[in-house]
Amino acid sequence: MNKLLVITVLVALLALSAESFRVARQVEEEQGTLTKVTDTVKSYYNSAVNTASEYIEGIKGMKLEEKAMNLYSETTTVISTYSGILQDQLYHMIYQQ
Repeated sequence: MNKLLVITVLVALLALSAESFRVARQVEEEQGTLTKVTDTVKSYYNSAVNTASEYIEGIKGMKLEEKAMNLYSETTTVISTYSGILQDQLYHMIYQQ
């Protein structure tokens, strides 16, 4: 009987002390309308920025910058050549000998 009483008291003390170690649940705060809208806008913005970054990385992989620079240099060379020819033609038209 004494053993049963001792065991009962120990179990009761253990139960009471175990309850004091219980972790309190964290209550999730309800988000307001402004917070929801702000979070949605932020997620859309981040998605747009990520998509644009992926496109830019894809374009860099195609070496389009180098192609554009080559096209520019070739175009300026051609334009300067033809403008020189046009200038000579106009000069000879104005100052005929």
